[in-house]
Amino acid sequence: MKLPRRTFLHLAAGAAALPALARATWAQAYPSRPVTLVVGFAPGGGNDIVGRLIGQWLSERLGKPFIIENRPGAGTSIAAEMVVRAPPDGYTLLLAGLPNASNATLYGNLKFDFIRDTVPVGGVARSPHVVVIPPSFPAKTVPELIAYARANPGKVNMGSPGTGSGGHLAGELFKYVAGVDLTHVPFRGNGPALAAMLGDQVDVTFATPPSAVEYIRAGKLRALAVTGATRLQALPDVATVGESLPGFETYAWYGVVAPRDTPADVIDKINKAINAGLADPKLKARLADLGDATFALSPGEFGKFIAAETETWGKVIRAANIKTE
Repeated sequence: MKLPRRTFLHLAAGAAALPALARATWAQAYPSRPVTLVVGFAPGGGNDIVGRLIGQWLSERLGKPFIIENRPGAGTSIAAEMVVRAPPDGYTLLLAGLPNASNATLYGNLKFDFIRDTVPVGGVARSPHVVVIPPSFPAKTVPELIAYARANPGKVNMGSPGTGSGGHLAGELFKYVAGVDLTHVPFRGNGPALAAMLGDQVDVTFATPPSAVEYIRAGKLRALAVTGATRLQALPDVATVGESLPGFETYAWYGVVAPRDTPADVIDKINKAINAGLADPKLKARLADLGDATFALSPGEFGKFIAAETETWGKVIRAANIKTE
């Protein structure tokens, strides 16, 4: 039977609209089951703390559990590869950070391209690092730390959340700018690194504020400085590294990405939920108390930020000749 031209066009238009309609319906129903938010560090560090805060908000906002799964190792590459290989349906997400931008330069054998194989969802938080030492360490300022390290080359242990982590890169940049020799000791997150410091096994760490601020307030650890351009609201009496080494700045940042080809409607729904949380006074205050500033971005803005960070840290890594162990 030959269909009239007008009837055929109506049927064809309806068929073409079905995929879009299905996607819209799917996005409206999302999430219909628990979502996994993968964190590339061990529990207790800044990434884990921020991940759990935003995961709890998303659980309440979207009505399904957002479960934190810690997959430490290889400078967050294990976690990133897990998410890259996951189905692009919005049910496996990654809490991304500075290491994901730097690993492209640090590691030559990655089995994925982070920018190509993920899609940005949105930013969550941003903070400087804080230079932390145990109370027993014989320095109370950054100049005293530099003087001690120069007098004892290679004898000062610098703990980090792992090779290629933000804390590692901040420490390596400090070594380069200050002209000191610190021995890098990588751990599987800020939590384990700070636990070692509490046991006097590590001399200095460039930690994220959420992981260290409570130890500092309790007097269990001493903060020498923060690495931002200005002093931190959560630690107002702590100087900046730039006050001793002009121009020195590093920041940790956190955001969410999904596997490439995750539907745009799902990405948009998660982004709006995250940004609603970052505008919520209670969550905003909680992040500020931990030393983090909210970092609300659209998916496009976050993608441009990741690309810029990848280029910037690539230049720093090459200039300072930073190598993975």
